[in-house]
Amino acid sequence: MAKRAVRVVCSLDVEEEGLFRGRYPVAHPQTANLGHLHKLSGIMALGARPTLFCAYTVFDSDRAWEACERLCDQSPQGRCEIGCHLHHWNTPPLASQASELASVPSCELARESLSAKLEALFGRARDRLGFRPTSFRMGRWDIRQSHWDLLAGAGILADASVRPLHAENSGHTRPNHFQAPLGPYRIAAGTGTIVELPLTCAPLFPGLPALAQRGPRALYHAFHQWGVLALLPVYHPLWAMQAATLRHLACGDSTISLTWHSSEMMPGGNPRLPTEAAVQGLLEKIRRYLRWLASRCEVSFMTLGEFAREAGPSLPLAFAQGDADWSTQAPPA
Repeated sequence: MAKRAVRVVCSLDVEEEGLFRGRYPVAHPQTANLGHLHKLSGIMALGARPTLFCAYTVFDSDRAWEACERLCDQSPQGRCEIGCHLHHWNTPPLASQASELASVPSCELARESLSAKLEALFGRARDRLGFRPTSFRMGRWDIRQSHWDLLAGAGILADASVRPLHAENSGHTRPNHFQAPLGPYRIAAGTGTIVELPLTCAPLFPGLPALAQRGPRALYHAFHQWGVLALLPVYHPLWAMQAATLRHLACGDSTISLTWHSSEMMPGGNPRLPTEAAVQGLLEKIRRYLRWLASRCEVSFMTLGEFAREAGPSLPLAFAQGDADWSTQAPPA
């Protein structure tokens, strides 16, 4: 029997340190973790074509950017894609003169401020690359319904900011992606569309999301912490990643999206990975996952941009209902 054809998109948020401390130095952002990007070589040797979502601090630092260039230069032609990753709290223009800034939810930013930060990010990327990237991920998965037309205006054609089965919190400082499609789709934005590739997720049991919506609100708000398997290799064991994949494929979709952070390849960059042995364990887990997937399926690795160009025209156009943030609102009937 022929193996099932599956597309696999691997991505990394490539950024300064600060994710697990909650505070970000402004004058001298710490980007030592980019010196560990070379550890991707073992994963890329399996055929992976990673998309590197780079934050403003990476494009703005000669030393950090050189680490990205070395990885791309030492890889076979076309192996990597450079996308943009917005940390809106420390991307200029900055409203505060503080030496350190804390991450804040995107709902606290005025629309004009967010637009200016996107322009600064994509402009600095253009300075490095000679062109503006068209692939994007919002920091903290914090994409809102009001952002999609801003992304379209910035020239974004493909996005990976949606985390399905992830509910808003009681204060609505976290976006509502709970009912987002589990597979890729298109979003009507501006005068065109954006291809959305959500993180691959699956509920622990069929029907569990519906029960959570009808149950206590505290359990619903925390559903992503107890009711979801996701392809986040730092936080899920191999068996959970395999189970999430099998349940996702059983629903009929044939695209897999998994992701981690550049800082998670540096010992101590994530408290869960305090040593080099722990980092190597993470990388081996990812390699074992990809080998397992290849043993069951006919795997085609691609970047997010390649996926959008190849599959985008055939994807369904999806609209959110009400105040959900994973797309624009449905047009009037």
